[in-house]
Amino acid sequence: MDEEYYSYIKEWFRRESRFYHILVDIPSSRFRDKVVDFVNAEDGSRILDAATGTGGQAFAFAKKGYDVVGIDLSEEMVKVANRLNEYESLRFEVADAADMPFEDNYFDVSCISLGLHDMPSAIREKAVEEMVRVTKPKGSIVIVDYALPKNRIARCLIYHIVKSHETKYYPEFIKSDLEALLRKSGIEIKDERTVLGAGRILKGMKKGRIMMIDNLMFDLHSHYRSGGSQLS
Repeated sequence: MDEEYYSYIKEWFRRESRFYHILVDIPSSRFRDKVVDFVNAEDGSRILDAATGTGGQAFAFAKKGYDVVGIDLSEEMVKVANRLNEYESLRFEVADAADMPFEDNYFDVSCISLGLHDMPSAIREKAVEEMVRVTKPKGSIVIVDYALPKNRIARCLIYHIVKSHETKYYPEFIKSDLEALLRKSGIEIKDERTVLGAGRILKGMKKGRIMMIDNLMFDLHSHYRSGGSQLS
């Protein structure tokens, strides 16, 4: 499963790297700036941009003076990002969001923008867990990704439009319970913004160990009460 994912996603973004900056980063630059404003990190914060692509979100953080590291699986995407980089406080590395080369509690803010929908559920869970690991206690974890509007017609339309342009992992992602994954991984959601009904920004805080255990017990209890299988 993992080998198939890595082969597929590297080939996908090898092709995308030729025009991703022009078709995605430039049109979304104002939105990327709004993400930075929403995060509202303290001056001097060290920020991770996981699955950085050609660096659009990382550049938005860097131009506000933050110390930023952008990582991506795709060597081709990172090459483009490095070619465009004009900031001394920003560096890019080829690295796996599901197996990061950073020590524990290293970043004040960890962000992944439009990256989780490109991962199967097992890899997505590992990536979120890694974001928690490398983020300082009570640091911010930011997820930017697709959502669907409540209106049934708009919901169906947007789903099929996005599906036609995204990787094969999008359909499973959009039907998954992202909030449950974040809670399970040790993230307390503090704020949320919707974006044109088709996207959302989630800002969470890394929980302490005691709070994580309390929430796990609550989830297990809720599962049992709702008719789930008993623990063996």
